Amino acid sequence: MAAQWLAGLRLLRVMGAGRALGSAVGRSVLGVPQRPGVAWKPSRCGGSTAEAPATKREDESFLQWFLLLIPVTAFGLGTWQVQRRKWKLKLIAELESRVMAEPVPLPADPVELNSLEYRPVKVRGRFDHSKELYMMPRTMVDPAREAREAGRISSSAESGAYVITPFHCSELGTTILVNRGFVPRRKVNPDTRQKGQIKEEVDLVGMVRLTEPRKPFVPKNNPERNHWYYRDLEAMASVTGSEPIFIDADFKSTVPGGPIGGQTRVTLRNDHLQYIITWYGLCAATAYLWGKKFLRWTPISLR
Repeated sequence: MAAQWLAGLRLLRVMGAGRALGSAVGRSVLGVPQRPGVAWKPSRCGGSTAEAPATKREDESFLQWFLLLIPVTAFGLGTWQVQRRKWKLKLIAELESRVMAEPVPLPADPVELNSLEYRPVKVRGRFDHSKELYMMPRTMVDPAREAREAGRISSSAESGAYVITPFHCSELGTTILVNRGFVPRRKVNPDTRQKGQIKEEVDLVGMVRLTEPRKPFVPKNNPERNHWYYRDLEAMASVTGSEPIFIDADFKSTVPGGPIGGQTRVTLRNDHLQYIITWYGLCAATAYLWGKKFLRWTPISLR
């Protein structure tokens, strides 16, 4: 009985020594004292090292496809500009054909005018010079001068105004507004150009113009001072008692001492070819750089 008790005591001592040895090993490896009830297990130090290349490959793959959006987007914008150029050329052709068309009588229904802008029309009647309006500041339309001064910062054009005069159409029985043309600033006062104030009934040819919205940075019209900066047909008609119908008289309507007619600017910007070259050029350059960076070409040996 005593021998069995001594054997059990020895076993407990051996187990205690083993537990102490394990705790010492844990402290030596981790460098910190082990908490009671927590078993020590060796850590897998190689895991983070193996995950780093995979994360790097994912980042490179994302960057590769993200940068590919640059040439793809540039190609799409270039193609869009091709379509825009086709549309603009068609619009310019339609406008030129409309401007060069034979004049037609002014329609009695004002609604029809919405589809006739820049279309020449003919009217007969008398001017009411007592209700002139002045669109200012304006410069005279002169294609030859504008071609000479293209690209210049300053212009030699004289500033003045367009004279807008109510015109009673004898055949239609309505009063419309006619842009008689340009006068220099010193001739805005009608007393300085009495010779050009036509009294008799005349035949006129002019281009239909529609109302226009106020553009950014353009001052508001000032009816009290009779200063008009943009074509607001409703307001002009209200001041003069006419219909909101507006035509630009052609150059043939010019009389000595009066406004110079033909002040219609018929121009449409067409810069789409420059944009096409820019976007397709950017597409080609970025596609080349992308391929050089991310594509690996394997040379083929011929034997």
